[in-house]
Amino acid sequence: MTNILDELQWRGLVAQTTDEAALREALDDRITVYCGFDPTAASLHFGNLVQLIVLRHLQRAGHRVICLVGGSTGLIGDPRPTSERVLKTKELTASHVARIQEQVRPFLDFDGDNPAVMVNNLDWTAGLSALDFLRDIGKHFRVNQMIRKEAIAARLESQEGISYTEFSYQLLQALDFLHLYREFGCTLQTGGQDQWGNLTAGVDLIHRAEGGSAHVLTTPLITDEHGEKYGKSAGNAVWLAADMTSPYAFYQYWINVADSEVGKLLRVFTDRSQDEIAALETEAAERPHLRQAQRTLARDVTSLVHGEEATAQVEAASQVLFGKGDPAGVDARTLEDATAELPGAEVEPGTTVIEALVAAGLAESKGAARRLVGEGGVSVNNAKVTDVEQVLTDEDFLHGRVALLRRGRKHLAAARKVG
Repeated sequence: MTNILDELQWRGLVAQTTDEAALREALDDRITVYCGFDPTAASLHFGNLVQLIVLRHLQRAGHRVICLVGGSTGLIGDPRPTSERVLKTKELTASHVARIQEQVRPFLDFDGDNPAVMVNNLDWTAGLSALDFLRDIGKHFRVNQMIRKEAIAARLESQEGISYTEFSYQLLQALDFLHLYREFGCTLQTGGQDQWGNLTAGVDLIHRAEGGSAHVLTTPLITDEHGEKYGKSAGNAVWLAADMTSPYAFYQYWINVADSEVGKLLRVFTDRSQDEIAALETEAAERPHLRQAQRTLARDVTSLVHGEEATAQVEAASQVLFGKGDPAGVDARTLEDATAELPGAEVEPGTTVIEALVAAGLAESKGAARRLVGEGGVSVNNAKVTDVEQVLTDEDFLHGRVALLRRGRKHLAAARKVG
C-alpha cells in the first residue's frame, strides 16, 4: 500500500469522498485533517471510536490531526431525522467537553514529533454576534440547498418539523471547517456517512468565502449480519467510558460478534495486518468453537479503549466465570462488573453451601442440593465442594462482596454478602 487512502479503503473505513483522485494526490503530501465530536452525552460511544481510529491511522501516516470537541455545537446538537433534541445547559455541556477531551487523548499522540491538536469551537463562536454570523457566514448559504440535506428533509416531512436552531447547525459546523482552514490550513474533514451534508457544507463555505478547496472523507455505517447498527445493545449505546459501559461488558460485546462479521471488525478496529486477519478468518471458519478471532478482536479493542491492565483483569474474570483460574486474582471492580448480571441471592457468612444453592436458584430444594454435592457437581469459587455441611466463611466472599456458586459446568450464581 503506497497511500494511506489504500489502507483506509482496505480496512473498510471509506464510504464517500468529495473527489477521490484529488484526495489521494493530497494525501501523498502532509495535510491537516480534523474530526469533530459533539458532547451531547458524558462519553463518546462505539460510532465515535471509528472516527478516532481514522484519525489515528492518518496521524501515523504523518498527517497533522485536529480533534475538535464542540462546546458550541454541543449546545445545539446535530439534527436527528426523527425528533428535536433536548437542549442541555451550558454548565452540563462544558462538563461533557472536559470529560471527552480527556477521553480522546489516549487514542492520539499529543506530544511527539507530529502532535495532535485539541480545539473547542466555543473558543471562536462565543464572541461572535448574531449579526456578524448572519453577514459573514449566513450569506454564503442558500436555503433551497440546505433543505435538501437528508436529515433536514426528513424532519421537514415529519409532523414535528425542525426548529431554526437545529436547521442552522450545518452553518456552525461549516464555520468550524472554515476557521480551521484559516487557522491551521486544514483541508480534510472526516466523519460518519450520515454526516455527509454537514461535512460538505464546510467544503462549500471554504470555496465561497476563501476560494479554496477542501476534502471530505466519510466512514460507512458499521452494521451486523442482520443490517442492524453496531454499538447498540438492548437499546443502549456501547460507551467508551468505563463508568458507563464497564470494561468487562465492553470486552464481552466484542467476544460475542458473529463469525461472519469478525474479519470485517478486525479490519476496522484493530491494527492487525492483512496476513494476520486472513489467518484469524481461516481459524474462525475451521474452528469456530475456539472463537480465537473474537478473542483477538476483544483483546485488541478493549486494550485500545481501556488499557492493557484492565483487559488482563477482564480476561482473567472471563476465565473465572468459565470455571478456570483463581477468582481471588480478579480485582474488586472487575469482579463486580462480571457478576452483576448473574442470578443469585444475599446470604450471610455461616450460611451452608446447601442453603446458598437453594437461595441462589441453583437447586430446587435442600435435598436436591445435597445430591448435587454428593455427585461432585458443586463448587465455590471454582473449588469443588465435597462436604454437605460446608458453610460460606468470610474468606469465601471475594473482596468481601461475593462468592461464586457453580452447579455443573454451565450454571453459575452469585452469593452476595449481606450488607
